[in-house]
Amino acid sequence: MQRALRPSALVPRGFDVESALCDGATTVITVRPTSGTSLCPGCEVSSRRIHSRYQRRLTDLPLAGRRVRLIVVARRFRCDTVLCDRRIFTERFDGHVLAPWARRTARLDLVVHHLGLALGGRPAASFARRLMLPVSNDTLLRVVRRRGCPPFAAPSVIGIDDWAWRRNQRYGTIICDLERRRPIALLPDREPATAQSWLVGQPQIAVVARDRGGSYALAVGQALPHATQVADRWHLMENASHAFLDAVRKSMRQIRTAVGAATINPALLTAAERIQYEGYLRREDTNAAILKQAETGVSIKEIVRLTGHSRGLVRKVLRGQRTDVFRVRESSLEHHLSWLDVQWATGRHNGADLWRRLKVRGFRGSERVVREWATRRRRAETPDAHSLQRVPSARTIARLMTNGRDTLSKSETVTIAAIEQGVPLLVEARKVITAFHTMIRKKAYADLDPWLERACTGLVASFANGVTKDKAAITAAITTSWSNGQTEGQITKLKLVKRQMYGRAKLDLLQARLIGAT
Repeated sequence: MQRALRPSALVPRGFDVESALCDGATTVITVRPTSGTSLCPGCEVSSRRIHSRYQRRLTDLPLAGRRVRLIVVARRFRCDTVLCDRRIFTERFDGHVLAPWARRTARLDLVVHHLGLALGGRPAASFARRLMLPVSNDTLLRVVRRRGCPPFAAPSVIGIDDWAWRRNQRYGTIICDLERRRPIALLPDREPATAQSWLVGQPQIAVVARDRGGSYALAVGQALPHATQVADRWHLMENASHAFLDAVRKSMRQIRTAVGAATINPALLTAAERIQYEGYLRREDTNAAILKQAETGVSIKEIVRLTGHSRGLVRKVLRGQRTDVFRVRESSLEHHLSWLDVQWATGRHNGADLWRRLKVRGFRGSERVVREWATRRRRAETPDAHSLQRVPSARTIARLMTNGRDTLSKSETVTIAAIEQGVPLLVEARKVITAFHTMIRKKAYADLDPWLERACTGLVASFANGVTKDKAAITAAITTSWSNGQTEGQITKLKLVKRQMYGRAKLDLLQARLIGAT
């Protein structure tokens, strides 16, 4: 059954329309409340005695492409309660319709709040102008801050991880409810004491998923000794891959000997390679001085004091991680390499022609970059004694050793074969890391102890020692379904929110936008 549209249906409930006028781009609607009584805010007793009337000017949702201004003919009432401190009070309305002292209706305030949550300050203010909602960026952020974060249900399974206020300088902590799939808290730093103080107030938590860092493990162990800690599986895989990269870096001297490039002929180097080679010689002098001090039993702290080098550099030298001759940077062709491989396989070997085709695909680099790539690729297709004179970087060797042989060029295949024959310990390290990856993927808990026995005597012994120390959390990662991947996703969302506001949001605003939006 169809009903006629009444004017009162266009305004918030509880009001009757007295008049409506169009004043240019604004519609002015005068309304009166329909109720005959109001509750005293002091004693909460209803009163019917009207003292006087006054007008409240409000902003409401737009109507037919025009801004709407409501003029509410509100009333003042007398309170007849003897013991009440208030003799006269202004009329109170339903909080879901109109809050005390508000200049916007509740339904408009809700729209403003959601605009602020979704877009922040200035972008939301610009969008609001198009929607005929007269709010400024400061008002939007003030509404988001005022509403804050809703209360969260007590979680039993959480994920905890750090996020960067400013990369490599300042970090915070995010805590997520993994069962309900939502963030529940942001902490101002990643200190163990801060996380511990929050966890102490949540004794019902039974499972905590975390990364491999020791600070959160310490905080959880002290605050919730009964809780099960779960190491994140992605971090385990990444740590294992990094352990193999470290093993390659430690073996670079043996690798150069194995491929016949223990000595380098500077006459065969390009200008850029010669600069890198001179830097390598300077690094070798520094490495020799540090290793000479270490052979006499001098501690790392004393070596730092004697040589003036940083502690991180000294540790890298002692671990054999500063022996690369040539350092390879990411190329502007990185995102087009797969397309170039396809073109090369079809017989297009002209660098200038490939560059012109790449420009059509949006490549903005120079022709020289593509021609040099084509020259290197052409040389890689012809393995000979000269192509083995330059050893790839440790990162490249680690990638080539873990890739399938069918994806390598002829020169790369010869190089990797020489490395495998000359450095058998590196081959064993690759097998150990591959076995660890397989164990994590297939969740084969029975293989953990045999793997530890095998790994503790090779080039990845330091990684195996770390697995032994964190064995309980790694066991839980293999045997349970919980993981910290969901927390990583919330960190990505947090970074988006922070960058929307140009990194200037404080913790309360970040919490309101990230947690309040869920």
